[in-house]
Amino acid sequence: MRLEHTDSDLTDIDADLHCLGLFEGEDPPGDLAGAPGAEDVETRFKALSILRPPAPARVLIVGLGKREDFDAERARVAAALAVRQARRFEARSIAWQCPEHEIGASAAAGITAGTILGSYRFDRYKSHRDDDAPDRPELEVLTLAGAGDEAGITEIARISATAANRTRDLQNLPANVADPAFVAARAREIAAAHESIEVEVLGPAELEREGMGGMLAVAAGSEKDPALIVLRYSGGGEAAGRPKLGFVGKTVTFDTGGISLKPAAGMPDMKMDMSGGAAVLEATAAIAELGLPIDLISVLPAVENMPSGGATRPGDIITQLNGLTVEVNNTDAEGRLILADALTWCERQGAARIVDVATLTGAVVVALGSTYAGLMANDDDWASDVERAGAIVGELAWRLPLHREYTAMTKGKVADLSNAGTKRKAGTLYAGAYLQQFVEEAAWVHLDIAGTAWDVGREYVGRGASGFGVRLLVELARNESASG
Repeated sequence: MRLEHTDSDLTDIDADLHCLGLFEGEDPPGDLAGAPGAEDVETRFKALSILRPPAPARVLIVGLGKREDFDAERARVAAALAVRQARRFEARSIAWQCPEHEIGASAAAGITAGTILGSYRFDRYKSHRDDDAPDRPELEVLTLAGAGDEAGITEIARISATAANRTRDLQNLPANVADPAFVAARAREIAAAHESIEVEVLGPAELEREGMGGMLAVAAGSEKDPALIVLRYSGGGEAAGRPKLGFVGKTVTFDTGGISLKPAAGMPDMKMDMSGGAAVLEATAAIAELGLPIDLISVLPAVENMPSGGATRPGDIITQLNGLTVEVNNTDAEGRLILADALTWCERQGAARIVDVATLTGAVVVALGSTYAGLMANDDDWASDVERAGAIVGELAWRLPLHREYTAMTKGKVADLSNAGTKRKAGTLYAGAYLQQFVEEAAWVHLDIAGTAWDVGREYVGRGASGFGVRLLVELARNESASG
């Protein structure tokens, strides 16, 4: 979507739909006050009213609620509601008068992100053979009037939201298309588009040589080869005294649960068990597009978890990259096995501050629903940085405890560790405590996004794939690039 800025009055802009947000107690300004429909305008949050002045043909009034309650999140929601109306009118362009508010350009950035995220749709597999249901036009242009964005955060919002939509495409693709090889091809495509990115893909032989027993164990039941996909972004961060960042994303392109088979009802959604990896992949592309002055290594352990005669069995013992042995007592607790290898490898490649993103446990959905991702960390300052970045862009994280008693729960009977507990107790924290043992000296944050990766229900992402994590990681990298 093309983003344009102007100082022109809203009604002078050439667009298919014009949008104006009003706070409670405000009336339409100028000539709009006497336009047909003005007498019915509502300004409560999310209220929508249509004015029909002589020119332009229509103006959408979006209620912003109380001025003191307004923030970037409300701007995102307001913009997404406007997109719904734009679809009704088959609009290809939309113009917004940015609200005058103390949050400044953050309102414009929120409108930008909400418009792009709200305009997303995934219909590439629909034939549209019915002549009565032709393809709806795409929203192509967003014009912001009076944005006042000297820092350029609306462009950052545009790039980040566009990357989140690419992530949603990857999430939505079926597993017979988006397998580990497909994800690796997308990584190569990103590297080819950016001179600052190098790509490396480790296949089965390299994984065996490195000793990544977790990845090999999870992939053992599938005909699809596993791949450790690595993107190295060089933006000059270490030369400027900034620590190298590491992003790790769980990339299980389909998860049956293995021999510990999942129930059939929810299995179609398990094509999205690669959501963390998709977020890391496209966030890396966005960071390169922005040219942020950091150095970053992004690691995607990509596997398919299937049952077969060659699959890992419950009770099998494996050895992870760092030498710890593991009783695989539940093959459906596979994400922590591949992440453990990836975290160790990422740190050994020089990452000093690491974030892993994973649809890891159903327990986090029970605990936090779809409002917050679960956050666990071994470093308070790094945890605060990640929380703060998420709050800015509306991808919220809630810190959960890590305690030595949770670590004690992960100890195995006949091996160093067990990948799953025998009791339904503290499932999310068990997983976090397991992962912590594969990070040595790096500052580390784990984000469990099982509740936020899809079916969030917010106006700008709806009930499908959300692309959660992309905008958080980009904002985090942007903040890190300003440090030092």
